[in-house]
Amino acid sequence: MTAGFLKEQEMMEYGLIGAKLGHSFSKDIHSKIGKYDYQLIELTDRQLDEFLKEKNFKAVNVTIPYKQTVIPYLDHMTQAASDIGAVNCIRNDSGRLIGHNTDFDGLSALIRHARVDLEGKKVLILGTGGTSDTASAVCKSFKAAGAVKVSRRKTTEAVTYEEAYSRHKDAQIIINTTPCGMYPDIFAKPIDIDGFDSLEGVIDVIYNPLRSLLITDAKAKNIKAEGGLYMLVAQAVSASEFFMDTEYGRELTEDIYDAMLKDKANIVLTGMPASGKSTIGKAVAEKLKRDFYDIDSMVEEQAGMTISDMFEKYGERYFRDRERTVAAQLASKSGAVIATGGGTVIEEENARRLKMNGILFFLDRDPKLLRPTADRPTAFDREQMMKRYDERYDIYRDRADFIIKNDGAEKTAIDEILKEFQ
Repeated sequence: MTAGFLKEQEMMEYGLIGAKLGHSFSKDIHSKIGKYDYQLIELTDRQLDEFLKEKNFKAVNVTIPYKQTVIPYLDHMTQAASDIGAVNCIRNDSGRLIGHNTDFDGLSALIRHARVDLEGKKVLILGTGGTSDTASAVCKSFKAAGAVKVSRRKTTEAVTYEEAYSRHKDAQIIINTTPCGMYPDIFAKPIDIDGFDSLEGVIDVIYNPLRSLLITDAKAKNIKAEGGLYMLVAQAVSASEFFMDTEYGRELTEDIYDAMLKDKANIVLTGMPASGKSTIGKAVAEKLKRDFYDIDSMVEEQAGMTISDMFEKYGERYFRDRERTVAAQLASKSGAVIATGGGTVIEEENARRLKMNGILFFLDRDPKLLRPTADRPTAFDREQMMKRYDERYDIYRDRADFIIKNDGAEKTAIDEILKEFQ
């Protein structure tokens, strides 16, 4: 939607303005608040100027790259917006544009939700944009011992990433305020946390994917870590309170966060060949009205041949390379059900990527019930099946979020998956 389209309307109600909004969850969140129509409005610089001069809206959120660009158009800024020097929501009060900022409240809420303690701690803030200023203010409010900004280029207020690695590896908290790792470039990360041996917590404002690579790296090291979905929801609720001049209470944030997490998280089924991943996955997808993806089937479709033929003609490495490609494609999906191949999550990289937007359910089936077939190159007879089972079982368990026994009726396993997911 553009400003030209909006000229044809009497008055738009509420929405989000920014340059690129294909990744945004804001419409979903505001629809759950449920008090108004909310639109996503992509604007160029010229269209932004027209939009703000026309004032043809009741209230809007503002995102990258316009949080500071909008300031000259405002008639008034709240203290919160003035303190941060950026605006992420605007209310139209009878032609007077009032700028406000809910980033501080959102980031503070995220840190509390993640149970990350900043008091007395050294913090690295990645980035130097408007959100990094918010992070600095939040660190001060949480009584951090000190906060060091990190940028690709050295400035008067920031050190370089090279300096962060050489001089600040004693940091105890990292807060990422950059877009590095955000959809669609989900496999990027702003910093490698290896060597930060004092690290106690990692916060990433990125919410799509649900867990960035930075967050999955931290969780793999048993470090407290959380992505930006909770912040996004808390900001939206706070913005709606500003829009409607009301208060909702913290319960609404919790309820919408839980609902968004369920809406966006993938259900990923792992386990041995013949453990029921595809059959159960299709049934779960049907019950939840979700898209279903089968990694083995996608590999065969993209290669134009069966897995057995791939093994015979090109070897296992050829198949694993294609499997890795498909797993990466599915890692960026949201709200789907995914059945993995028997060996997919044995490769750690695949498991980490699928966990970025997914919850892993291991279908644990008694090996006596696993039936080898000739079309399974690594489990074509009982001996090979048991060999794979012994090699993989502990890995399946270690990489799973939930373990589902599947020794009886499929309906029992399906119901258990739905119960744990809900």
